Amino acid sequence: MKISVIGAGAVGATTADNLVRRNIVEEIVLLDIKEGVAEGKAQDMMQTAALLGFDSKITGVTNSYEHTAGSAVAVITSGIPRKPGMTREELIGTNANIVKSVVENLVKHSPDIIIVVVSNPMDTMTYLALKSSGLPKNRIIGMGGTLDSARFKYQLASKLNASANDLNAIVVGGHGDTTMIPLIEHATWNSIPVKNFLDADEKADIVKKTMVGGATLTALIGTSAWYAPGAATAAVVESIVLNQNKLFTASVYLEGEFGQENINLGVPVIINNKGWDRIVPLELSDDEQALFAESANAVRKMNDVLTESNIL
Repeated sequence: MKISVIGAGAVGATTADNLVRRNIVEEIVLLDIKEGVAEGKAQDMMQTAALLGFDSKITGVTNSYEHTAGSAVAVITSGIPRKPGMTREELIGTNANIVKSVVENLVKHSPDIIIVVVSNPMDTMTYLALKSSGLPKNRIIGMGGTLDSARFKYQLASKLNASANDLNAIVVGGHGDTTMIPLIEHATWNSIPVKNFLDADEKADIVKKTMVGGATLTALIGTSAWYAPGAATAAVVESIVLNQNKLFTASVYLEGEFGQENINLGVPVIINNKGWDRIVPLELSDDEQALFAESANAVRKMNDVLTESNIL
């Protein structure tokens, strides 16, 4: 089996590194438009094989989609990263044309492919990938909610002095600082509601810090994060490749679920070798449902840019 990772920047390379360490496929193709970057990073990773004990092969190529032919899964990280002070909305003009071209090239060489979108603004880029690919909806997955949920667990673990591995907590809605919805009333610590351990101010603080998690890191390091995004993406890909039926929050195409249609938003889904297999029902309170509708409206405004710019 072959996996392709498009974009050998920090997120793409970290995704590839996470995947090759998992030793779950025969080959990983790392592709970038900048001459030599993917080749160099692939060689660097392959030189860890004897130290880390994996047998997967990683190949770096410069803008050669022929090498991606026959890929079962592809990850798209292409596009410019978010810079300090830049909103995800501001990324649309540049990244949309890049993502559309990448999708068309991937489908041309691998018509049965499953695509995992990481490029920002992620929900809009996932919607673009679906509309421009012609693939069934279940084969286009936006990664963002998986990352946001991991960041939510980090904030909860820090506040509770708990192991993040003991926590179940998800973020739904758009993958953006103002559009994501950390469902703290649904979160549990080994089946015990975390609200039993937190007062109102503590809950509000956790939600706030989760929502600005990406922006906080961008301000600190001067660019978008890569370790957690790479790990989150690799986890989604692994569930596809190994048919694990894991439940992740991911941006998928809604046709009436959660009261929304013709939009990609983060909801709980089962991930397996079909791509996303099914949406898991989730009972939201009136307030949570209202927030979800607000999130959808914000994402639709970003999606409208695709039509206004004649990209779709």
